[in-house]
Amino acid sequence: MKKAWLLLLIFMSAEASSEIYKWVDEKGRTHYGDSNNKPENKPVEKLDIKLNTYKHTSFENTEVITEKVVMYSVAWCGFCKKARRYFVANRIPFVEYDVDKDMRAKRRYQKLGASGVPVIFFKDRRMNGFSEAGFRSIYRNGT
Repeated sequence: MKKAWLLLLIFMSAEASSEIYKWVDEKGRTHYGDSNNKPENKPVEKLDIKLNTYKHTSFENTEVITEKVVMYSVAWCGFCKKARRYFVANRIPFVEYDVDKDMRAKRRYQKLGASGVPVIFFKDRRMNGFSEAGFRSIYRNGT
């Protein structure tokens, strides 16, 4: 179970364009890592991983009520980066929870039934994924 959890954490923290490798050391232990820490002198297996980001934006009403914009994200997600840049450029106050780095945030994210990132809340609206036009519509209607 620990190996599965470790593998999941590695996959979730990898850059979207990163490659993940698997190898076995001289003691028979299996390791996972990216190109920065794979061994040069051992055979490695390149793993094909599927990233979990929302490909399309969707909206729903939610029982979670927020006064500020709240975003559940991960550092490697391109849509999360786009949302973050948009909020900063437009001086929109927001709180961000990285579900790779903050285990309490990850538990809250899981309780929300989320299956990708970013997940953005404002007032009584939930946005899965990010688009500027979509966010403007929920933000204008909630302010």
